[in-house]
Amino acid sequence: MEQRGRRTRQERRQWLAYMLTLVMLWSAVSAQIRYSISEEMKEGTAVGNVAKDLGLDKSTLKERGYRIVYGSTEPPFRVNQDDGILYVNRKIDREEVCDRSKVCLIDLKTVLENPLEVHYVAVEILDVNDHSPSFPENEKMFEISESALPGARFQLQAARDADSGPLSVQQYKLSHNEHFRLEVKDRGEDGKIPSLILQKSLDRESVKTHTLLLTAVDGGKPPRSGNMRIIVDVSDVNDNPPVFTKDSYTVQLKENSPIGTAVVQVNATDLDEGSNGEVVFSLGNDVDGNVRARFNLNSMTGELTVAGIIDFEERNRYEIDIQASDKGAAALTTDKSVVINVIDVNDNAPEVEVTSFSRALPEDSKLGTTVALISVTDLDSDLNGNVMCFINQDAPFTLTPSLQNNMYSLVTKSSLDREQQSYYDVTIVAKDAGEPSLSSEKTISIVVSDVNDNSPKFLLSPYTFYITENNAPGGSVFSVKASDRDEGDNAIISYHILRDRGTKNTVSSFLNINSENGDILALKSFDFETLKTFRFHVVATDSGTPSLSSNVTVNVFILDQNDNAPVILYPVSANGSAEGVEEIPRNVNAGHLVTKVRAYDPDIGYNGWLLFSLQEVSDHSLFGLDRYTGQIRTLRSFTETDEAEHKLIILVKDNGNISLSATATVIVKAVEPKEAFAASDVKGAAKEEDESNLTFYLMITLGSVSALFLISIIVLIVMQCSKPTDYSSKYLQDSNYDGTLCHSIQYRSGDKRYMLVGPRMSIGSTIVPGSNANTLVLPDRRQTSGEVSVSRGITEK
Repeated sequence: MEQRGRRTRQERRQWLAYMLTLVMLWSAVSAQIRYSISEEMKEGTAVGNVAKDLGLDKSTLKERGYRIVYGSTEPPFRVNQDDGILYVNRKIDREEVCDRSKVCLIDLKTVLENPLEVHYVAVEILDVNDHSPSFPENEKMFEISESALPGARFQLQAARDADSGPLSVQQYKLSHNEHFRLEVKDRGEDGKIPSLILQKSLDRESVKTHTLLLTAVDGGKPPRSGNMRIIVDVSDVNDNPPVFTKDSYTVQLKENSPIGTAVVQVNATDLDEGSNGEVVFSLGNDVDGNVRARFNLNSMTGELTVAGIIDFEERNRYEIDIQASDKGAAALTTDKSVVINVIDVNDNAPEVEVTSFSRALPEDSKLGTTVALISVTDLDSDLNGNVMCFINQDAPFTLTPSLQNNMYSLVTKSSLDREQQSYYDVTIVAKDAGEPSLSSEKTISIVVSDVNDNSPKFLLSPYTFYITENNAPGGSVFSVKASDRDEGDNAIISYHILRDRGTKNTVSSFLNINSENGDILALKSFDFETLKTFRFHVVATDSGTPSLSSNVTVNVFILDQNDNAPVILYPVSANGSAEGVEEIPRNVNAGHLVTKVRAYDPDIGYNGWLLFSLQEVSDHSLFGLDRYTGQIRTLRSFTETDEAEHKLIILVKDNGNISLSATATVIVKAVEPKEAFAASDVKGAAKEEDESNLTFYLMITLGSVSALFLISIIVLIVMQCSKPTDYSSKYLQDSNYDGTLCHSIQYRSGDKRYMLVGPRMSIGSTIVPGSNANTLVLPDRRQTSGEVSVSRGITEK
């Protein structure tokens, strides 16, 4: 036990030594001092010398980083590292920092490093009397009845002072008044609460309003104070009933007056004040529901207005009781009767009735045809029941009065045309002679029925169509269309071709027409070379009774296709083949005309323009062919090494989309000059005779083809000019097209000039003329061989 006790005492001594060591170390690194300063001190005011009070060496403050640690906000104080003095860093408001606390302390922590030292500084903020007492309201109003008994208490709101302790509110004062006194109750920390006590009865008739001044005073030296104005309104006691301003109310009201119309306004006054003097109006308890549904009384203004329909025929006089009451606790009431006399007005409009009516009226009806019988009635009498009836629109109808009063007949006054107007809404107006006049309307819908009075009309007259030859038999080639302004069966149209029974084998016999839609079918294929144009007539007939019809002329132009190959006219052998033998002297010079291949193509335009070319030749250096005229000439003189016989195969080709061609064979024999002259004399005589006959037939053929071609060109020009400018020709796809349908091309070959006439081509296009009606031979104008000039129209340069 003794050993255990010694051990316990030893442990206690060690613990005390340890605690003493901690205390000594803490005292070495920390210390705390306390200063006091008044609030609202200026920035820079010295609070105390911290370094001196803590015994710190001033010379080491800056090196050891002496500073104040104060959270994230700016500290209210700062320490000078040079002299160790604590200064006010910003103006301090005690009420803001500590509100109403009795003691206001600001704890600061100062720190030095190397070694670390922490010192605590407490600064007490002393309160100064810098706030005056203030009331929540500058003015307080009370309403006290004149019947209130003495001793009645009316609690007032206490004043507030931001200062604390003895500098807060210490007392209240009330201005002198014989009817009121002030009583103050102390509630400790909650302050002093003032109350207003009634010590003498009030009399509204003597004084209506009492004005008092309540003053709160704090304990400062000198003291501060704040005021509140107290206004006491003395309320009245309800002792006077309302009084109407008139002894009686009698008014007149027109029937059918609009809802909201003012009938009369009653007025009443009350000598009392406040709610006792406020008057409200109401209908008497004995007023029945029928009257309440027709009239409305404004409870505040006393204005009586119309709330329902006022009908003189139903009731011509109303007597209504109106009550005037005040708003006192025990309301007082006064009654007054209002007499309303209803005045009759013209409130019945005429009524129009259709007693007999024909809804559908044929458009060929005669003038004066009766459409409907009209009767008019008006419940009013005298002038209000005198009715005039008329139509207020421009229509082919009129009203005629009947022998019976207020009876009218609706009849036609002008001709009808269903195609111009097929439907009429006729409005009949009936108007009485009342003041103001009343009227009513009745609309009658009249349908104009159709008669067959319009014949079919074709969309175009005449029709002009262009079809390409070699069409498929039995196919539709074009269509005609007619319309009829009538309706129903009168507008159903059938078509047929007008055929002349006295003429047989006409072109129209090879045409057929669809009687329903006007599509025309060709029963055979047309050939441009045989038939270039024809005309026939189509008749359109409606299905009316009796039927009406009209006809139209149809002009048809056949357009050429390249369906004919060129025909070799020369050379032609005895057996009909395109072969010939030409003999020429061996001593001819270059450019000698050996012969001329002649060909013909029945087609026109590009399809008939021919181009000559050498398909096969034994010596290309010896003979040349003019591609436009077909002339074969020598290119050089014969030499001793040249063969005596040469074979030339000439290809003649037209310029259709799908080109057709033919060939001719010419055998050229080179002979001695004497043999050539003898042969040429015999051959020339025979050739002249053949050529004269051939030329005669060729001129007739070319003349007829040229005449037909020129006629076709003229027709195309007229149609092209008559078309709208915004349609582009289907024949002219050239981007440089300027509206000219035809063009001419002049060229020279040998000693002759030629002009080609055909559809417009752009400069640079390939021109392939041939020996047909489209090639005109022009007199020589000294143009260089091979020169080509382009001009619009068939003009000569």
